Amino acid sequence: MNILIKGVEKSYKQNKVLDCINISFKTGEFTTLLGPSGCGKTTLLRIIAGLETPTHGEIYFDNKCIFSDIKKINVPSNKRNLSMVFQDFALWPHMTVWENISFPLLAAGNKKNLSSKVSSAIKTVKLENLEKRYPHELSGGQQQRVALARAMVNNPKVILFDEPLSALDAKLKEEMRPQLVALIKKLKVTVIYVTHDQVEAMSMSDKVIVMNKGYILQNSSPENIYKAPINKFVAQFIGKSNFLNSGVIRPENVSLVNLENSTKYTGLIKSIFYMGSFYELTIDIKSIGLWKVYSKQRKNIGEKINVYIRNSDIHILGGTKNVKIKQENY
Repeated sequence: MNILIKGVEKSYKQNKVLDCINISFKTGEFTTLLGPSGCGKTTLLRIIAGLETPTHGEIYFDNKCIFSDIKKINVPSNKRNLSMVFQDFALWPHMTVWENISFPLLAAGNKKNLSSKVSSAIKTVKLENLEKRYPHELSGGQQQRVALARAMVNNPKVILFDEPLSALDAKLKEEMRPQLVALIKKLKVTVIYVTHDQVEAMSMSDKVIVMNKGYILQNSSPENIYKAPINKFVAQFIGKSNFLNSGVIRPENVSLVNLENSTKYTGLIKSIFYMGSFYELTIDIKSIGLWKVYSKQRKNIGEKINVYIRNSDIHILGGTKNVKIKQENY
């Protein structure tokens, strides 16, 4: 299902949470709404779900208007052919896995082929032989898969995710990310996923929408947002960044050995963090500030060090041209 958001705004009294949001979501695409707490991403998700009412604007599902403040249209949530997976999974504690998954069908009075539909959903998320267990008898990953099976059992055209992995520990998150993407790709549904975790957004999504203070700042592929952030906020929020005049360069593009057509900077190492496959150095470079640089070898705090950058590795914020840099030493 294609979704079109036109001029959507949301205010609570004098507080504007969303300001003239214009965005589209394509059928079968995995789109992540990414931003800090309070940026408006969850409000937008709840508006699409029909759980919140916009102050202004219009929403279309496959060219059908489901909300318009001018036309006085507001299709209720249960008529929008979508499902939602919540942060805490929202499983019924007194119901078994089978009962939790079958609940949406029973609530809608859709008992036709109920057993086969529930069995199919259970098989898809690989929960066979756990049908009689209760939520408290499941691991966090299993509970997450029950929530996904419940969301997909009625064959929705859209699935909305509100930080579904945030309750899991770091190792389980890492395991669940590829599993969740693989399951969703099988379903071929439109997915809108909310998170403040940049790793989730960058590793799982076809498209990422970066939000802040009720605005959409950038809407592009994960690769383009990382390599060509539109402004300083996006550059800082997605990954780690070093700033030079109006440009940004990522730490992995700063070299500790002299490169052809590069410019040398000299600074002092202020801190060192071991990251497993590399060391993250913080280097104080005069007139530029603190830079993040990656090194394969351990260095010493207080050590004087040279770094080299090429014009071609610098991205101009708000543009794509390379910035010319001047030689400068510490």
